[in-house]
Formats: sequence, C-alpha cells, structure tokens
Amino acid sequence: MLASSYIAAPVEARNLEFSSPAKTWDEGMPLGNGTVGALVWSRNDTLRFSLDRTDLWDLRPNDSIAKGDYSFKWVTEHIRSGNYLPVQQKLDYPYDQFPTPTKIPGAALELVGLPSPDKYTRGYIDMDQAVARIMYDDGTEITSYVHADFPVGWICISGPSAANVTPRIVTPKYAPQNTAGTDDNSHAGQGLFSLGYPQGNIVSDKGHINYRQPGQEGFEYDVDVRYNVSGDTMVLVWSIGSTIGGCKAEKATAEAIKRGIDKDLASHRTYWDRFNGMSSISLPDSVLQRQYESEMYKLGSLARKDSYPISLQGVWTADNGSLPPWKGDYHHDLNTQLSYWPVYAGNHLEEGEGYLNTLWNQRDVYKDYTRRYFGHDGLNVPGVCTLTGEPMGGWIQYSMSQTAGAWLAQHFYLHWLYSADRKFLKKRAYPFASDVAKFIENQLVERPDGKLSFEFSSSPEYNDNSREAWFSNMTNYDLALSRWLFSACAEMAHDLGKDKEAAHWESIGERLPQLAVDDSGSLAIAPGVPIEYSHRHMSHVMSIHPLGLLDPSRGDSDVINASLEKLEKLGPDYWVGYSYAWFGALQATALHGDKARDALRTFAECFCLPNTFHVNGDQSRSGKSKFTYRPFTLEGNMAFAEAIQRMLLQSHTGVVRLFPAIPSDWRDVSFDSLRVRGGFLISAAMSDGRLSSAKAYSKSGGMLKIEIGGKVKDIRVPAGKWIDIPVQ
Repeated sequence: MLASSYIAAPVEARNLEFSSPAKTWDEGMPLGNGTVGALVWSRNDTLRFSLDRTDLWDLRPNDSIAKGDYSFKWVTEHIRSGNYLPVQQKLDYPYDQFPTPTKIPGAALELVGLPSPDKYTRGYIDMDQAVARIMYDDGTEITSYVHADFPVGWICISGPSAANVTPRIVTPKYAPQNTAGTDDNSHAGQGLFSLGYPQGNIVSDKGHINYRQPGQEGFEYDVDVRYNVSGDTMVLVWSIGSTIGGCKAEKATAEAIKRGIDKDLASHRTYWDRFNGMSSISLPDSVLQRQYESEMYKLGSLARKDSYPISLQGVWTADNGSLPPWKGDYHHDLNTQLSYWPVYAGNHLEEGEGYLNTLWNQRDVYKDYTRRYFGHDGLNVPGVCTLTGEPMGGWIQYSMSQTAGAWLAQHFYLHWLYSADRKFLKKRAYPFASDVAKFIENQLVERPDGKLSFEFSSSPEYNDNSREAWFSNMTNYDLALSRWLFSACAEMAHDLGKDKEAAHWESIGERLPQLAVDDSGSLAIAPGVPIEYSHRHMSHVMSIHPLGLLDPSRGDSDVINASLEKLEKLGPDYWVGYSYAWFGALQATALHGDKARDALRTFAECFCLPNTFHVNGDQSRSGKSKFTYRPFTLEGNMAFAEAIQRMLLQSHTGVVRLFPAIPSDWRDVSFDSLRVRGGFLISAAMSDGRLSSAKAYSKSGGMLKIEIGGKVKDIRVPAGKWIDIPVQ
C-alpha cells in the first residue's frame, strides 16, 4: 500500500502556510468534506489530528424545553405583567444549565515517534488540492487529506522517521473525575464528563486500532484507523462513524483500503478541481486575496449537497476537553444564514444545497414546533436548534424568534434566482416560503390605524434576553424580514402563474408599517427606539443587506449613509468579527469601496487566527473591539467572502453592476465566473482603473441587463456559449 504520488512535493500552488506547528486546536490545519473533518496541530510536542463528524450529537432533550407546558401566549402574558423571570427560568437558563442537547467532539489521532517540533521546517495546506503537508529537517514528510466524498482521511508519512511512528487514538475524557474546565478563552461549555458517558474502549491489533464510544439512549460513535509500513513509508487511513448517520468507521476504512490511496487521491482531486474551477478572483490587496481564498477553501471543506448544514464550528469541533462554544449548534439568528452567503455569487450552488435539503426535510419538525409554541399553522424554524431541528431554547427573543423562518426562506429564494431553476421554484422555494408567510400572517395583529404588526417584537440581540428586549412596536428586524417575505412570495407566485396568491401576499405586505428611522435619518431599532450603543448584530439594518429593500439605485442613499454613519459613530467597542464582515458587505452595498476594504482588512488582520479561523474577539488587542476572547465560529469567515464578491459584482436590483464598490487605489482587478441573478456567469477585468473586458455565459440562454459606462444595456446571451460584452 505505497503512495508514490504522495512522496514528491507538488508544484507551488495557492498555499496556506504555517510557519511553525500550531500549538492549539483552533490554530490547526483544517481539512474536511462536509461530513468529517480534522485539525492538524501539535499537542505536547506530538502531532495530533483532532477528528470530527457533523452528526456527533447528543440529542437528549432538555426537559424544560421539550415538555410543552409553555407557549408564546404564555410568554406574552409575562411580558405584559412585567414579571419576566419565569420565562427566563423556563426557556433561557436551561440552555446553559444542562449539557444536552449538544454537538460533541470525536477523538484525536496522534503520531508518536515523529521528529520534535523544533525540527519542523515547513507546513502548508495546498488549497488547490485540499492536501496538508508537513516537513522536517531529516527529510521526513507528512501528507494528509480528508477525502472529498468518502468519510475517511488519509495520511502518508515518508522518510527516515516513518518506520518509527506509532499511531494512537486519544479519546475524549468522559470519566467523572475529569472535572477541570478549559482556560483557552474559547467560550467553551461544560466539561465532557457532564454528559455521563462511560469511557469508551480501544481495541488494537497489528495495523488496526478501533475505538467505540457509547453515549446515552442508544447513541454511539466509533473511530477506526488502519495503517501499514513498507520501507520508509507509512500509509494510514482513518474514519469516524455515528449511529445517527448510520455509518460505521470500521467499514469505511475497510472499503478505503480496497480502493487504495492512489485511486482515492485521484477522485479527491477530481472534486477539488471542479470546485476551484467554478469561480476565482484576483485582487491587488494580498491580505484580502489570501483571506478570500482561504474562505472558499473552508467552504469546500464544510459543505456538500448531501451533508448536514454548516453549524457554528462545522467539522472542526473544539478539542479541549469541553463542550464546544454555544454547544456547536445551529444558530439561525444569523450564523447559518451568513455561512451560506458566498455560495450564490461564488457559483457554488451545489454546496449550498445541503443547507436547503436539511431545511426542507425537517419541515414536519418545524411545523410541529410552530403549532406547539405559537399555536398557528404554517412554518417557523427555531432560531437555535439541534441537528434534527428541535428547539434548544436560550435567549428566546432570538432562539424562538418569530421571523427566523423568513430569513431562512431567503436562501430558497436566492437559490431560485441564482440558478434560474423554475422546477426548484415550484417544488421547493415557493412552498417553503409560502408556508413561512402563512405563519407570519397568522402572527400579525391589526393595530388601531389598520396596519399589521406583531404584538411584541425583538431585534437580535439588542438588550440581550431581558424584558426590555421585547418592543411593543415591530422592530426593523422583524418588519424588514416580513416585508421582504411577502414581496418575495408575491414575486414567486406571479412567476408560477398564481396571480390570486400573489395578490394576497401583496395585500398583506401593503398593510405593514414603514421602516422606522430616528431623528438623524438613520434606521432605528424600532419606532421611537434609536440604536444607542455599540452592538455586534446589524439586525436593524437588515433592509439594506441582505434583504435589499433599500438600495442606492432606488434613491435610498440618504437613509443608508445615515445608518452606516451612525454605526461608525457609536463605534465597534462591542462588535465581533462577523460584525466587521457584515459591515464590509453593507459598505459595499452602499458603494463605499474604501470603507468596505477597511472593514474587511480589520476582520482579516484582527479577528482571525494564523490559520484564518474567525474567533469573534479582537486578537490584535488594538482597540478594534472590547471583546478579546477567542471562540471560533464560521459565519464571519463566510460573510467576509460574500462581502468581497459584493465589491466586485452586484445583481440584487435586477441590473448587473461590474466593480461597483472598488477602493480608490485598486487599479487592476478581475474575476472569473461569478454568478448573478438570472443564472448568468460573468467574468470581467479592470486594467489601470478602467473596465477592460467582460464576458457572460448562460446555460439556458436569456436576456442580461448590465450597466456599462453608466448606461443599462440589454444583452442577449445564447445558451451554452460565452460571449464578449462590449465595454466601450
């Protein structure tokens, strides 16, 4: 079982360099395929692969949330009475008090007998091939990858140390005596001992190690390793399985051995060649270029058509002896939504389908939750939920938000617009969105002036989880999502020839109030409630981005500029990394290229670790935020990528605009095969500050509206053929 194709270093490619071995899990080399993943780092001078799988979940319900002796009506009674503590005790506090439900880590694979870290000469991830390489000064080299399609990882060790290496599985410590917490500033949860698992067993044989970890209530997972040494080369394959996923690691590694490392490497490269060929950009800013390429690499490592969606940490759960930050769960108050922003313009619709498929397949769970909690038909989605879609509680203004489903529905709408797939519109986008619209219609109440509104409304995560986080007037967050949803449903219904339904959605939207602005002309939190302090969540300006209800092309520059200036004036004291990424996208929408660039450079330079992971707090401690902790979550990384795309290309108004938000000092910029609404692909270049070329492609053909030289042109694009667009 030799791997001759692994021995030689490749031609220099787009590499993510590691100048020294990472000493913490969150700075490790990330590898993944949307289902399994690994972080490669050095613990106690031993090379360690922290192994993970998306469906490693303890789904035991929290009884306080699972038992149905509460409702939104019960919550509103306590809001009115002013005695909000019972709501917090019932629905907020248990999220932190009880360990389950939660994502859990897998195990670690350590390679004992390698040269010491001081003999390390180079390490990098070849992002073209999704392969990690580590080299030592005695000639020993390690090459590793997680296969793009199969739930396995391969490791090849070549050189003088190969014959001396002993692989070992290091299990998480579930034993009760393991009560020590973590001090790595990662916002970690309770120790793993709190889960009450018996310690799993490791069985070793020649060239084979298997670890089985029983959980509770029938849950179990296993880690399997097979290896062989021949001369100065060791080849190893590992897998991690789960009863939830119906996958046994021992079977996966046995099948991998039959295929062989060379055959697997070829199919792995096929996926990554396709992925990397879908789109590309070229920026004159090396910091932003490097960060963008690493974000798209992470997207390719995190998302698949048949995988679960990207959770807070995806396939890289914390390896520190504790439950992951915020339980590694699914936060739908912004985290999952931002994590899929770059799939559309980035031309990675297939990778986005895992998100949509899961949301679609869990509709019955969501409808049951909607009936039990809100007492209405239709569909809403818990703002914080488990792998299987069940609510987890937490700050319920957001974890059980009235409009979480509307924001998720936008991703169905965007997939339809960017794919131009009318079958998807008919079968999935409109049915999902209209079910959400039915729920929100039922949730609205008529005001004395005849307008429709929520009785109580919130804005993530303004005023945290206090009684004061509920507003008696509809917040701009809830209002913008509702206005967008009814408009989108009307648009989709019209396209399907359902004119009566379209008219109904339009009539509901027309009865909603207008967005609230304060005395400065800036968007407010709610009527009479201006934003008054620095806050991480840009929820009150949802109407600018991602919803696009306000746009400079529609004459909305005054309110947009006032809103962004207000955010700058209040300052970033309590921003986190994703705040800067989102702010960059907002500035790009406002056509402020320099400010977009500055926000995104701050994100990359101050809120990311050397491996480019977004860790929420200001790691530079340069005053970019008063948050200086380091909990790793993924939404900031993905929002950064979308903000870059938005600087280069916009189509949300129905007109394609090339390089709409380019900084004043960028002279030579280009992109290839970015996607716009209508299903078109666009390639374009600027040379010496002027548009020098543009091309368009459409699989099925169509009319493209594009702005060239300040004039909107209609360009007919034939099916299946790239055409040049005149740029003069």
